Amino acid sequence: MRVVIGGGAGFVGRELTRLLRHKGHKVTVISRQPGPEKITWDELKSRGLPPCEGAVNLAGENLMNPLRWWNKSYVNDLFSSRIDTTKTLAQAIAASPSPPHSWVLVTGVACYKCSLTAEYTEDSDWTPFDLFSTLVKEWEAAALLPEDVAKSTKQVVVRSGVVLGRDGGAMKQMLPAFWLGLGGTLGSGTQPFPWIHVSDLAGLITHSLGSQTDTPPLPPLVFNGVAPALNTNYEFTKELGHVLRRPTICPVPVFVLNALMGSERAMVLTQGQKVIPKRTLEAGFQYKYPDLTSALKEIVGIN
Repeated sequence: MRVVIGGGAGFVGRELTRLLRHKGHKVTVISRQPGPEKITWDELKSRGLPPCEGAVNLAGENLMNPLRWWNKSYVNDLFSSRIDTTKTLAQAIAASPSPPHSWVLVTGVACYKCSLTAEYTEDSDWTPFDLFSTLVKEWEAAALLPEDVAKSTKQVVVRSGVVLGRDGGAMKQMLPAFWLGLGGTLGSGTQPFPWIHVSDLAGLITHSLGSQTDTPPLPPLVFNGVAPALNTNYEFTKELGHVLRRPTICPVPVFVLNALMGSERAMVLTQGQKVIPKRTLEAGFQYKYPDLTSALKEIVGIN
């Protein structure tokens, strides 16, 4: 396949690009900066979509960027960086004389309301209830293709949990403290912690691109991009400490996270959802890292 990836230079994008090229596919990255095997977003708008069989959008401002914890404009950037790029790519697909077979958007599980008891599958009903669920609603709406195009282009939404990997994401920020023995639970630690290894997220996206159907589903097909293990923040914290052979006795109180990050972003860490990848499993996707132990050992380089 020829695959176009919006945001392909980011953490997940790099892993997806490596996987696709390893499988023999050709990848073109849409980026803010020009370069080999890249096009810019301005070029996409002016020249249209390059010939391709698959398109993916991963673009978006980093939610947990510590350099912007106190920057009031971050909310606007969180929305515009996701919604505008998604809309631009969807419009380019719709205007293409030969639209791709598959169009995959990666969003997040923040659409599901935080709860200690409720369990969510891809079929769970939800309505926006806060800032980030509103973001997911508008984000996914921006990806919708016109009905005539959707008859030939499969639309897929992957709702990702916290992405774990050694080259970026949440682990890059957490590992230094844990290596020093300063790791601990966030808040109470009882909150659900939906997660996925970056290799499995890249694998699920690739699986979504390649699974062809005679009649593309309407509305878009949704996959929960989370590991099948249902873990809490406490379980994650203790397992990471165990793998590193470090103590985890330094919990971070909620009020500290609220003061550092603001209550809206801190809530992503101190609350959570039990998300079940029901359709993901039913589609035959095989996880490389279905449990925390295997995922964390790979990330820290322990066999």
